[in-house]
Amino acid sequence: MVQSRRATIGDVAERAGVTKGTVSLAYSGKRPVSEATRRRIFDAAEELRWTPSHSARALATSRTGAVGLVVARDPEVLATDHFFAKFISGCERVLAEHDMGLMLHAVATREAENAVYERLAAGRADGVILLDVEIDDPRFALMKRLDLPAVVLTAREPAVGETAGLPAVYSDDVPAITELVRLMAASGHERIAHVAGPVRYVHGRIRRDAFTAAMRAHGLDGHLVLEGDFTAASGRDCTSRLLDGPQPPTAIIYANDMMAMAGLSLARSRGLRVPEDLSLSGYDDSELAAHLSPGLTTVSTGAAQRGELAVRTLLAVLAGEEPEHALADHTTVVPRGSIAPPPRH
Repeated sequence: MVQSRRATIGDVAERAGVTKGTVSLAYSGKRPVSEATRRRIFDAAEELRWTPSHSARALATSRTGAVGLVVARDPEVLATDHFFAKFISGCERVLAEHDMGLMLHAVATREAENAVYERLAAGRADGVILLDVEIDDPRFALMKRLDLPAVVLTAREPAVGETAGLPAVYSDDVPAITELVRLMAASGHERIAHVAGPVRYVHGRIRRDAFTAAMRAHGLDGHLVLEGDFTAASGRDCTSRLLDGPQPPTAIIYANDMMAMAGLSLARSRGLRVPEDLSLSGYDDSELAAHLSPGLTTVSTGAAQRGELAVRTLLAVLAGEEPEHALADHTTVVPRGSIAPPPRH
């Protein structure tokens, strides 16, 4: 006689369309689960004649109260980039309300990053926030394979299926770059350059493409683009290459403030005046940007608000909900004194 297989927590999760962790939360009451999700889980359990076992209760009590954040960047960027500090402060603000904490990991390679996700999925974190999203990012499939709840932070609304079902908190970087080009062109600049971030990142590609499209809309040549890596060193190097070219630009739009500040310093070391000889703009509105002389025109990204929204979205996922992609509508150009008409020759 063949005995039928006893239903498992995994069977209930599959029937209800949730993770095993959400099933355990529904029974433990440790964290809120939406009533609709709870009812779906209970109905599935009843259909399968499944009841929480000792192992299922152990799973419920194994929640860590921690959210993982893995940054695969040059340590210089992590230490000096204004965005990360503000974003983390926003995350911590919401996590503190729920008596939870943030586990930050800085890694140098994709292999090291994947190893961290493996460890987090093994019980060190309840979920993760994915930063620095790349074109065709392989981490989306990895999160699904690991059954690790995740939220994606990106610079555009994802296309259908793009994030493998993971919810995204996204910005729209196009209007800000378009406005910076408009400000430069309205001041009379025609030779405008862009020092981009790595174009393998979605936000690097979006800002570069927005720059070339805006230049084209103004009837200007948008091919004067160099790729940096968000560090001060790359900002200085790219600025040097641009100024040494056969037709140096009279204005430069940088993909972050760190590169812009390094470019400003390099220009001054060569005897150029900002903005009389060279106009500049940055991105991210770091604390120092307002205190330079002149103040740096830049873009405020609402990094702290993005951190808050990312965590609230992840908490909804952990509660068994299926949140939609959320627009972080905090991107605003901040005009200061670093843009002026080009010099007359």
